[in-house]
Amino acid sequence: MKKINLKSILKKTFKKDKPKKKVNKIKVLKKTKNKKEKIKKKIKKAVEVTKKNLKNTPKTNLRISKSNEIKPEIKKIKKQDTEKKEYKPKDYVVYPKHGVGQILSVSSKTIGGIEVQCYDIKFEKDKAIGLLPINKQNNLRPLSTINQVNKSISILKSKPKIKRSMWSRRAQEYEQKITSGKIYELAEVVRDLNKGDDLMVDQSYSERQLFEKAYERILAEFQIVMNASLEDTQKKLDKALKRNLETQQAPKIETKAEEPAEITE
Repeated sequence: MKKINLKSILKKTFKKDKPKKKVNKIKVLKKTKNKKEKIKKKIKKAVEVTKKNLKNTPKTNLRISKSNEIKPEIKKIKKQDTEKKEYKPKDYVVYPKHGVGQILSVSSKTIGGIEVQCYDIKFEKDKAIGLLPINKQNNLRPLSTINQVNKSISILKSKPKIKRSMWSRRAQEYEQKITSGKIYELAEVVRDLNKGDDLMVDQSYSERQLFEKAYERILAEFQIVMNASLEDTQKKLDKALKRNLETQQAPKIETKAEEPAEITE
């Protein structure tokens, strides 16, 4: 057996830690100073380089030129595209929606920020004044010629052509013909809805309304074209339709004493 050496054991157990190396504070301070000086030198070099670059770059004018200045927007009233005036004041015209009217004057109106030239049209039957822009004057038509009136009278004298379709469909067709503004189609409606002296034939309210509407429009146009009185024109129209004024009262043209209303299109 090996002998246990107590001395060696005690030395190992109570062995003193090695003394730590002493830090040289002076060396550490020198190193930090050197680092700071290096950083300062780098900053100085960078500042000098930027200054040189600024000197070499051309000077920019920071003032805003007059062309780039934001000016306040001035809204101007736009004018309607110029169109030739086909009709003059005191001219009679036919407007499909309202019938015969007379142009009173040409005035300018501002509609939606646009200056629009309009016809002021007086509709005697409706006691109303309508405004129609000149750029929509293709909706108007001049009065029929005397030859067209004579042809319309021959249409009134011809036999009616009544379809065997539903009344609602025929009523739509008649309404379209009335609002078309065409004198021949208007004469066809008057001819087809005319009952003459046949009092035994029943006529619905809607039929009578359409007939009177078409009758009054064609009568108004005939009177102006023929330059005759209302009574003479009505007699000629009723003669073509074979309507006896003594036994059957012709549709009356109502003249209400009302203030003229204004119609805008």
